[in-house]
Amino acid sequence: MNFRFTTPYFSLICLLFIVACNPKKNTTNDTKKSEEISKIKYAKGFEIKTVDGEKKLIIKSPYPNATEQFVYTIQAKSSEQKPGKSSNTIYVPLEKTVVTSTTHIPMLEMLGVEKSLIGFPHTDYISSEKTRAMIDNGQVQEIGNKADINTEVLLALNPEVVIGFSMSKTNKTLNLIERSGIPVILNGAWLEETPLGRAEWIKFFGLLYDKELEAEQIFNDIEANYLAVKEIAMTASSKPTILSGAVMSKDIWNLPAGKSFVAQFLTDANTNYLWSDTDGTGSLSISFESALDKGKDADFWIAPGYFTTKKQMLTSNEHYKEFTAFQKDQVFTFATKLGATGGTLYFELAPTRPDLVLKDIIKITHPELLKDYVTTFFEKLN
Repeated sequence: MNFRFTTPYFSLICLLFIVACNPKKNTTNDTKKSEEISKIKYAKGFEIKTVDGEKKLIIKSPYPNATEQFVYTIQAKSSEQKPGKSSNTIYVPLEKTVVTSTTHIPMLEMLGVEKSLIGFPHTDYISSEKTRAMIDNGQVQEIGNKADINTEVLLALNPEVVIGFSMSKTNKTLNLIERSGIPVILNGAWLEETPLGRAEWIKFFGLLYDKELEAEQIFNDIEANYLAVKEIAMTASSKPTILSGAVMSKDIWNLPAGKSFVAQFLTDANTNYLWSDTDGTGSLSISFESALDKGKDADFWIAPGYFTTKKQMLTSNEHYKEFTAFQKDQVFTFATKLGATGGTLYFELAPTRPDLVLKDIIKITHPELLKDYVTTFFEKLN
């Protein structure tokens, strides 16, 4: 039998075919904003999202136990648009910045944007030779100290952004700066509970300087180095025991809690941290007797507070000599590696380069695995 399609019937069939092959659009989804979350793998304190083509920086952990988040809209600068100042709109790339922690300095330098830094509180804390040269040349102004920033000097510098940190919801100085029309962004990298989580905050700076691809590549290299050396550590034939911390006051010994980023370093170095089974992500406070009872025979003592010699330790507390690690000269510190004006290199660079910290610990505890490596932060106490 032969079928002939007249024009109206043929058009109807085509229309039905088109409808069948193109499902009805979801009107609900049409009204929703398109949202893309950035690839943040380890850090818990911030996110970068693109919502309807607009970049958003979300600070999820601005201070300890925060219940609020801060959201900033990131907009590109253009020759037609003169950037205005708003507490929640940041125009990038930044050109005039004030940061408030030495941990921010290496990230600026690694991205090649350190020349944007115009002010810092207590510049003596900065160890980097490159940034110290800028301080000596008057390119970076002293703006007081972390506890008491000189707001008059800071406001005269007129930075585009102040990158700060806070211990609580209320920070009078930072609030004053923000009320003056200068955006303040709280950097919560120091609250991260893993070494790689802290290092990943370089992507925060990458966003603010329109260098997201560079920041991602830098972090990927650090991550790859960290994981590679961690894998090397797992081949060790022994798992030495580790003591850490020291008495800070009134016979109270402070040491890393079992879920802290420091404890993570010791685990990833394939060592047995004697307090790894404790709760908490910060520090523990225990009695001297408790530390002696558990840590007396530890193979290594890593990071004994701020002591720089064994003599200093004994002057502070003669009972330190009762620890086996002390007797066998197996005490290692970061307190001796200082910048030209007394800043501690470990506090400045270690959060950005956890791969180097891990290598140091492996070199100390499994020296046969990294024969040619020279430690960056730690060295044996004299």
